[in-house]
Amino acid sequence: MLDVRRLHLLRELERRGTIAAVAEALSFTASAVSQQLSVLEREAGVPLLERSGRRVVLTPAGRTLATHADAVLERLELAVSQLAGAREGVGGPLRIGTFPSGGPAIVPAALAELALQHPALEPMLQEIDSARVSDGLRAGELDVALIHDYDFVPATPDATMDEVPLLQEPMYLATGGAAHSALATAPAAGGDTLAELLGPWAETPWITARDGTTGHAMAVRACQAAGFQPRIRHQANDFRTVLALAAIGQGAGFVPEMATTHAPGGVVLTRLPLFRRSKIAFRAGGGTHPAIAAFVAAARTAMSTTSSDPQPHEIP
Repeated sequence: MLDVRRLHLLRELERRGTIAAVAEALSFTASAVSQQLSVLEREAGVPLLERSGRRVVLTPAGRTLATHADAVLERLELAVSQLAGAREGVGGPLRIGTFPSGGPAIVPAALAELALQHPALEPMLQEIDSARVSDGLRAGELDVALIHDYDFVPATPDATMDEVPLLQEPMYLATGGAAHSALATAPAAGGDTLAELLGPWAETPWITARDGTTGHAMAVRACQAAGFQPRIRHQANDFRTVLALAAIGQGAGFVPEMATTHAPGGVVLTRLPLFRRSKIAFRAGGGTHPAIAAFVAAARTAMSTTSSDPQPHEIP
């Protein structure tokens, strides 16, 4: 009989690439991970791992077993969810991840609604980049998380994670200062295509999120689609910083609609034919867990009753 915990280690090795990374993510020692994977090989009766230089890679049999591990662990998650549904009431800790701009814009309203409907739940919030959510969910560090993707940077399919849509919002170009006054009168300004809207700022400095983030990739690809390579001067993940820098003429940047509600004086916002989509993610098979279902319902209710300030458009 194959051990479920060892299957989990094999799946993590396939995704993380090294035994050291698996050990760090799951709070094990590297030797303990190696020992457990060796036991799994004996249980399977065929080689699952092979050396490739200093790395360990999965054999074809190992990759096949890792695929089955996804299905096994999803069924186990479903069983846990159904057992939780058999208990009376919804309570206990709920570990929630959120991307930084979702913190002030989405989470407080969602948690207020959650507290009203399920006071026995104990939400525990941590900011996390959307790219790390899958790892956090698989490692058991998170139960549910807010994630997002952009046009030009679609989410990579992940069999270990289920998602439900929450909202969609347009992106805006943020500019300002003397540079805006001069360029806003350029012949190409005032159009409605991406090239027409971004083109006048092709030679100006740009403000993007940090390298390695989806926001950075979106900004670079959007500019490339408009026909130029952005000259990046500033990198900031906080949209308030992007808006403040744009307002004083330090460059052009991209911000989602929910970040525009408290834009500083001097910033000029131009709506773009680009969108950001926010979703709620959880481990595959976990959507029926009462606590996760409660959070999804609370977040959707919160978004539907938000004030009349500029807000994202809900996805049906």
